[in-house]
Amino acid sequence: MSSKKNSKIFAANWKLNKTPEEAREFVIGFKNEVFKKSDFFMSKEIIIFPQAFSLEALSSLCAGTAIGYGPQNIYSEKSGAFTGENSAEMAKSLKCKYVLIGHSERREIFKEQDELVNKKLALTQSLDLTPVFCIGETLASREAGQTFKVCISQLENGLKNLDKTKRFIIAYEPVWAIGTGKVATVAQVAEVHSELNKYLTSYGLIDFQLLYGGSVKPENSLELLNTPFVNGFLIGGAALQVESFIKICGSEL
Repeated sequence: MSSKKNSKIFAANWKLNKTPEEAREFVIGFKNEVFKKSDFFMSKEIIIFPQAFSLEALSSLCAGTAIGYGPQNIYSEKSGAFTGENSAEMAKSLKCKYVLIGHSERREIFKEQDELVNKKLALTQSLDLTPVFCIGETLASREAGQTFKVCISQLENGLKNLDKTKRFIIAYEPVWAIGTGKVATVAQVAEVHSELNKYLTSYGLIDFQLLYGGSVKPENSLELLNTPFVNGFLIGGAALQVESFIKICGSEL
């Protein structure tokens, strides 16, 4: 089982933001602040997902440090005639350790289906990269009382035939709370994470952590982080600024 099991995970999804130079400025600023604190990384796992053009900038500044990074998306094949796609093998050559897979924007905007997500997860496993696998329901699904049905279906289809002994980071992101300013209540998060933990345990995963994502901010991070079965966050807008990202990362202090 991973030594990271009891750590809190703080993953930044920069989406289509930050030039390589802006990415460097962020990482330098972040390092200047957190490296002053000798115990900062003791109970934390920090991950940054930049847009593809800024990935090499992260590699040059983060490789060999306690700051993890990886692509926001990969294709399901290692290489070939797939114009415009990201190669997981190339990401690994940049010392990436993580891959963001199945984000709701990939599902909604780019029409990614569970079958493709499953193939991407399988490739990620084959390269010994750790997936941050996103699931979550739309507002219509929640209002129809189908939150668990949708999330469990995404898990069943995404995890099909994968190695249960390898590590999974799973991010629950209610689609209606991503970038909207709306946040699921602590009770809602607790209910979903409890059910997800129960399902994944019964499914037989050996090493997994559950993140919450959806308008996480410094103001709500402490309460959410203290919610049972919330092992950290996948953070969007609030991770674009060094100050707010560090505040969230310090939620448990």
